[in-house]
Amino acid sequence: MERPVIHRTEHTLVVSAPARVLYDLVSDVTLWPAVFGPSVHVRHLERTERSEVFEIWAQVNGKVANWTSRRVLDPERLYVSFRQQRSFPPVTSMGGGWLFRALPDGRTEVVLRHRFSVEGDDPQAVENLLAALDRNSGEELAALARVAELGHPVEDIVFSFTDIVPLEGGAEAAYDFVNRADLWAERLPHVSSVVLTEDVPGVQDLRMETLTADGSTHTTRSTRICKAPSWIAYKQSILPKLLTGHSGLWTFTDGPDGPLATARHTVALNPATVTEVLGERATLDDARTFIREALGRNSLATMTHAAAHAKEHGGVTA
Repeated sequence: MERPVIHRTEHTLVVSAPARVLYDLVSDVTLWPAVFGPSVHVRHLERTERSEVFEIWAQVNGKVANWTSRRVLDPERLYVSFRQQRSFPPVTSMGGGWLFRALPDGRTEVVLRHRFSVEGDDPQAVENLLAALDRNSGEELAALARVAELGHPVEDIVFSFTDIVPLEGGAEAAYDFVNRADLWAERLPHVSSVVLTEDVPGVQDLRMETLTADGSTHTTRSTRICKAPSWIAYKQSILPKLLTGHSGLWTFTDGPDGPLATARHTVALNPATVTEVLGERATLDDARTFIREALGRNSLATMTHAAAHAKEHGGVTA
């Protein structure tokens, strides 16, 4: 049996930030959908202090691909290695690592390496994957630099928050309400119009116009991953000025205290636009509060209507 041909790539960028800050950003994969443009959703399957297995959905050559990876974290060496356990066709293997080299002037050289093989070493498949790695790696390195070089602690820029609503009619009916976003203009008062497409089952493109608290309209576009009847993840691609990234997760669970709907948001703030959007005296704390209230208000409204729908329809889905 022929051994597969292994292709290798290396992408580097010098960033004006400490190596530890950059390592911490890469090592926390839960932040990726809000920080890295291509990443849509990450779901942990196993997790310890030094290793993890997760399923990831990401944009690859204009489509959402899905694979499972194992990573080993080495905080002493500032190194993260990864290997796909389940790849997406035509990829037959994919691995690599992140290396963070501290430079004498306080900057860091970030090195991202990949090695991969494809079915039959098809030249077109190799070319397509090289193009995707070149584009996505460049975007990820630039995103790391953008967040780390802002001059603020990362936790002040990238943060998460959660809202929970009890359900009386069951989690499945509430899931269906959120899944059927094509009906939101009829069902939700803060949504004025919706265009939803689902060319691949469970992968949705959602565009909508929403009403803000002052009565103006706001355009959003999101990629959504829907896993009935438990969760819906999304990555926003058209963002308000205050954000450089926004991802979210709706979960619907039947627990010992009854069914619950949960909305979790992870956002990356854009400090450069704070005074433009919120006024000359506005601070980063003001921006965090504003985003928390604005996003929480809309997701709570959606969950409240989903709860009412679940109560009315019980186990019957629309």
